[in-house]
Amino acid sequence: MPQQRLITARRIVVKLGSNVITARNGLNLDVIEAISNQISTLMDKGIEVILVSSGAMAAGMRKMGMDRRPDEIPKRQAISAIGQSGVMHAYEKSFAVHDKKIAQILLTGDDLTNRKRYLNARNTLHTLMEWKIVPIINENDTIMVEEIKLGDNDNLAAMISLLMDADFLFILTDIDGLYDKDPRQFTDACLVPKVEKIKKEIEESASHMPGTLGTGGMLSKIQAAQKVTSAGIPMIVARGSMDNVLLRLFAGEELGTYFVPKEGKMASRKCWIAHTLAPKGSIVIDEGAVRAVKQNGKSLLPIGIVAVEGNFDEGAAVAFKTSDNKVIGVGLTNYSSADINLIKGLKTSQIKACLGGKHYDEIIHRDNLVLKDF
Repeated sequence: MPQQRLITARRIVVKLGSNVITARNGLNLDVIEAISNQISTLMDKGIEVILVSSGAMAAGMRKMGMDRRPDEIPKRQAISAIGQSGVMHAYEKSFAVHDKKIAQILLTGDDLTNRKRYLNARNTLHTLMEWKIVPIINENDTIMVEEIKLGDNDNLAAMISLLMDADFLFILTDIDGLYDKDPRQFTDACLVPKVEKIKKEIEESASHMPGTLGTGGMLSKIQAAQKVTSAGIPMIVARGSMDNVLLRLFAGEELGTYFVPKEGKMASRKCWIAHTLAPKGSIVIDEGAVRAVKQNGKSLLPIGIVAVEGNFDEGAAVAFKTSDNKVIGVGLTNYSSADINLIKGLKTSQIKACLGGKHYDEIIHRDNLVLKDF
């Protein structure tokens, strides 16, 4: 289990789902107070903590006297706006008992896919932690549309862990961890204490375990684990309502499911490329180019390109794949799809004559390229 990593952890991300901090009639204030107490205790020991929390919808419904979520998106967004202040007020009161201050940060997908805004968010979080403030992060549901949606708070927590180069991610949910089958349906379901590699059967098993109130369910937690563990960050899924769950984990108790990370951390910029950006198109490369990027750590040159799929501009994230459609990785392209179509298959010395100028030898430089089996 992860005891050595917990001993050396100095910055962690804790995600609380709606199903943990929501009671029948609104927010579960007992859980919020308990988690605030545990986080404060860890902070007093010198650990920086970033909290990703849901709950705005539940708080808004309570304020408005609603029994169920509205179906219309504008009404859901309005309810979230009404409830968000209640969530923050509950946290503010709970942390104040321990002489801790909080800060609210609401993010959209645009804030993380835009490199400048991504770095601004990181700088803000660094400043808050230097000031010993607890950042509490949620997706900005009040303006969220599909194009800028982050998906769910499991995904958001993973992205924040990568953004801030966290030492550990804790996802606190309403069950004890990952099971080999749904424990709500099968009495013989067994808790999986450790996952060393996320295999296809684990994803398939998790896809049949939905959450109760949250948007994610167990599959989204597996997807979050894939992101962070591939970048060298360990993750634990555990029951959030368990007494002193965080403190017990740091004390060495084996609770929940531990997802083992790969050795060595991925550089921050490559984390952003690999896990935050959605590819705008694809480049098909030949066998020689596959060997060059996979085995020799080389950049992707025009001579190895066979075809281009989609329309994209210079600087876009694009996937690159084999002729049999196997995705090898993703990277930031130095040329638009139109220009790549003109220079594919050419030597770098021929680019200038073909395009009338040449800014780069590489289609994707190795520093802006991340392999899928990172």
